[in-house]
Amino acid sequence: MSTLERTYGDGKRPPPVKVLSGQLRAAGIRGAADSGEGYMIRAGRGRSLRVSLVWMQGTVLEVQLDRNTVLLMDETGTFAVQGVNNIPKGKPCLLPGKYVMVMGVVQAVSPEPVIRAVKMADLSEFAALHRQMWKLEVEELQQIGSEKTSHLSEGRS
Repeated sequence: MSTLERTYGDGKRPPPVKVLSGQLRAAGIRGAADSGEGYMIRAGRGRSLRVSLVWMQGTVLEVQLDRNTVLLMDETGTFAVQGVNNIPKGKPCLLPGKYVMVMGVVQAVSPEPVIRAVKMADLSEFAALHRQMWKLEVEELQQIGSEKTSHLSEGRS
């Protein structure tokens, strides 16, 4: 098991963090977190947030089933998703133009983010709404997540 797949001491994996591809790309410039359990991204207001399991959304640009990979694009750039042939019910998502969500483990952040998929879902039916809300959702949840992390590190709950 890689360090990115380790669970908390209570046996639970940390929840996925909603991120934009541009945030992961920028994390590559700063490097991996010292502990080896994720990458540090900027979460707004000068705060950082460690991520390893992520939730991302984007439009399918290219499908390479022979390489077990799909290329997606969100509003901040492109990112690759690997392991798509192993996702139950993932095949309907794998058409160019579909708007999808992917949950997975960060494999690389530079030069382009690479995620190993754990789950995929087709969000195309309400794509306009999902696209419009996605960046706001990411920003709000990262703000909440970074506040919880700072409280825990300061001994507060």
